[in-house]
Amino acid sequence: MLKHKDHFHGSDLEKIEQIYGIQKEEITNFSANVNPLGISPNLRKTLSDHLGVITSYPDREYASLRQCIANYVRSDFDNIIVGNGSTELISLFIQIERPKKAMVLGPTYSEYEREIYLGGGTTHYYPLKEENLFRLDLLDFTNHLNESVDLLVICNPNNPTSSAITRAQMRRILDVCKQYDIFVMVDETYVEFADNMEEITSIPLTHYYNNIIILRGTSKYFASPGLRLGYAVTGNRDLIKSINTRQNPWTINSLAVIAGELMFSDQEYIRRTKELISSERTRICRALQKTPYFKIYEPSANFMLAKILTDGITSQDLFDRAIRQKLMIRDCSTFPFLNQKFIRFCVMMPKDNDRLLSCLLQNK
Repeated sequence: MLKHKDHFHGSDLEKIEQIYGIQKEEITNFSANVNPLGISPNLRKTLSDHLGVITSYPDREYASLRQCIANYVRSDFDNIIVGNGSTELISLFIQIERPKKAMVLGPTYSEYEREIYLGGGTTHYYPLKEENLFRLDLLDFTNHLNESVDLLVICNPNNPTSSAITRAQMRRILDVCKQYDIFVMVDETYVEFADNMEEITSIPLTHYYNNIIILRGTSKYFASPGLRLGYAVTGNRDLIKSINTRQNPWTINSLAVIAGELMFSDQEYIRRTKELISSERTRICRALQKTPYFKIYEPSANFMLAKILTDGITSQDLFDRAIRQKLMIRDCSTFPFLNQKFIRFCVMMPKDNDRLLSCLLQNK
């Protein structure tokens, strides 16, 4: 039986295997937030046909890959930076900016705070409040910005709340941050899963503001966390130059370059992903909203946050129940501002989603 202090990330399948005696290959992972379609058939076939590229170094400038990304996000080629996952780009950005005091919207992904701490800075959280359904109170938030803050970090859509800030709201935030000389880092890892992506993404703002950098990756939407391919978009050419100067050469391997060039132009895979996530997200939400056991907060990403309304049942209890049925959900009690009543799970294939709903609705 789990001890309360034990919590698991979506990649901790080996630990699960040791504790529960369940083979990791048998676990359906609702905690990793990865596209349930897996990698596209086109990518699977084409990569195997291009194994020979590993016999040579990739283009040091990654020009072809960056152009594919620029076309995909509808930005300028010169505004694109690529890296060994968005994690590398977060680290490089923090090393360059070296913020003394950062503000982070929470609850959220812990890696931001870790990198800020390693850079010698401190992190202060602005809480997304449950009474506001974890949506940002724009006026109250901007009133908390001042000259003591030099970096603002926003995950949009946010993990784990799945709430989102619109581009119109982001423009207002950037205007206020400009007054106080605050740089804004926006993590858009999950934005492609949103039905209203065009209302959320801040990439168009990089043409008008030089105090913003947007991070994305291929781990979640393109189901390739092991590829370690991330990218950033910014209109701040001084920042781009600093990152390029500090970044080690060839941080992206030749196969990842080929994969990236295929991914961003695979319109059939992109269409199938959007249709699957949109329909199943709606179906799961409706099923749980009809019950008295959970409160579901309206999701924008491919995952949703749920509050357990039944007395005597905790997030750890539901994690334990689910994993014994070979279903892995996220116990959210370790996130700032959340407690033992919150769980998070992502959208998977319909049959798997049915299994999870059956598991959760044993909550009686």
